[in-house]
Amino acid sequence: MFEMVYCELKLRKVGEQDFQREHTRDRANLTLVPSKRLSSWVNVHIQVGIGATGFNEEMNESCSKINEILDTYFLTTFYSIEFVLGLIGNIIVISGYIFCLKEWKCSNIYLFNLSVSDLAFVCTLPMFVIYYAKGKVWIFGEFLCKLNRYILYTNMYLSMLFLACISIDRYLLVSNPMRTHMFQSKKAAIIICVSLWILITLEVVPMLTFIGPSVHYNKTIVKCVDYASAGNAIHNLIYNVCLTLIGFLLPMCIMGVFCVKTARLLKKLSQDRNRTVTLEKPLTLVILAIVIFSIFFTPYHILRNIRMVSRLENISLSQCDIEGIKAAYTISRPVAFFSIITNSIFYFLAGDKFRETITIRIKSHSSRYLLRFGKERLGP
Repeated sequence: MFEMVYCELKLRKVGEQDFQREHTRDRANLTLVPSKRLSSWVNVHIQVGIGATGFNEEMNESCSKINEILDTYFLTTFYSIEFVLGLIGNIIVISGYIFCLKEWKCSNIYLFNLSVSDLAFVCTLPMFVIYYAKGKVWIFGEFLCKLNRYILYTNMYLSMLFLACISIDRYLLVSNPMRTHMFQSKKAAIIICVSLWILITLEVVPMLTFIGPSVHYNKTIVKCVDYASAGNAIHNLIYNVCLTLIGFLLPMCIMGVFCVKTARLLKKLSQDRNRTVTLEKPLTLVILAIVIFSIFFTPYHILRNIRMVSRLENISLSQCDIEGIKAAYTISRPVAFFSIITNSIFYFLAGDKFRETITIRIKSHSSRYLLRFGKERLGP
């Protein structure tokens, strides 16, 4: 009996050992299979990660190429068109004011200063055309880089303020059509224009500390970087917000207020049949000023602020998003500067008797030329 019990215990012990060995083997198999799967999973994800990295690099290169194309072709083409049309238009207008217009009024003084400002900016465009055509390589030195950027922004904000002055002048013309207001005198207009030139000069001077030529690619390439892409991002953004409020939103609010006031006054006076002065023209000019202001300058200022925000270190954006913002901002720049051409509309619509005087002079010179040409063809 004792032997039977001993044998049974021995068999049970052997069975337990066999069970433990089988259990250990099963656990090993269970851990082995997932480890193989895990290895395969890691390899797949590593390959996917490498592929995604390559895809992102290709996307970033594609986005960068878009900006290169815009700089080389879009800006070059638009600036060339603006140079040709702006040069012809502003020279004609300035010559007309100097040689043809004898009696200057308040609006003529504002528009003449606007044309001088536009012509100064037009003269900087050939250098920008060469700069972008050469792949953003600046060859004209530090002084001309700062001067051109300074003239660019001075022209922009002077244009806005002169358009605001025209809106005020048109309202005063409607409210007092039979007499001249104090602010409609030639002396007042000259003082206002000089004050605006000084104000904008002081307003834009701080920008000279941010802009200037910068060296790239181991000091082999010099670039005249745009204001929104130069200097310290935080300092530029703070200054740009102030510039937007004072130089952009303030004139826009002035034009909006006086447009509403002019419209209300015209509606009130529309029943008066005894008025001999046409009052619809001033409202048309004010509305045209607001339309030009909104179309050309609003997108530019919005995108310039967005561009500066995208440069901040704590802003999390992909490289392609940043390049997209740069592309949109690049497109808005020549659109804003296109105002140097559309301002010519004001010279013929807002300048009192200017259009008639220019037309008479052109017809007179044309008649003389045709008469002389006819005599030469017919002979003595």
